[in-house]
Amino acid sequence: MQADDVKAVAAKAASGVCPEAQDTAARLTALFRHLFLYDRGNQLRVIEDSGLSMTQCKALLELGGLGHEAETWQVGDLAEVFGVSVPSMSRAVDGLVKKGLATRVEDPDDRRVRQVKITASGQDLAETLVTVRQAGIEVFAATLSAAQRRKLDAAVDSLMDREDIAETYRHLKGSGSA
Repeated sequence: MQADDVKAVAAKAASGVCPEAQDTAARLTALFRHLFLYDRGNQLRVIEDSGLSMTQCKALLELGGLGHEAETWQVGDLAEVFGVSVPSMSRAVDGLVKKGLATRVEDPDDRRVRQVKITASGQDLAETLVTVRQAGIEVFAATLSAAQRRKLDAAVDSLMDREDIAETYRHLKGSGSA
């Protein structure tokens, strides 16, 4: 995506957002930027060492689910989730298959359709990416005062009624990563 495209998308998104939400977003962006850079790029280093493109990395993390029985995906569905073309996602999946991180399997309902499923090696890499990210955030959290941690915990706890967030948290707590 070109810089002008990014600016247009950002302007369109911001046009329907109230100032309070924009301020919350700015605060979260500042925190996320700090967290992203805090561990000196360890997660990016793992991605670079794997040789994965960003599209492949996103697909791998989606295929990996939350550590439970991984689902199979059709390439078109993955493309839609990440807003890329089907040919682009197909090339990304081909790369994952060549690296042994995913396989193409026959759709049980339609033998003409091939679905994508993560392999054990792919699951290991996806878990490594999550673990490295969490380790960096843990190091940051250790720098917070007890009062700052309590305030942050209270803010995050208030979001646990969102099932998408709560499910990820339950997985991380259950895997011993949190």
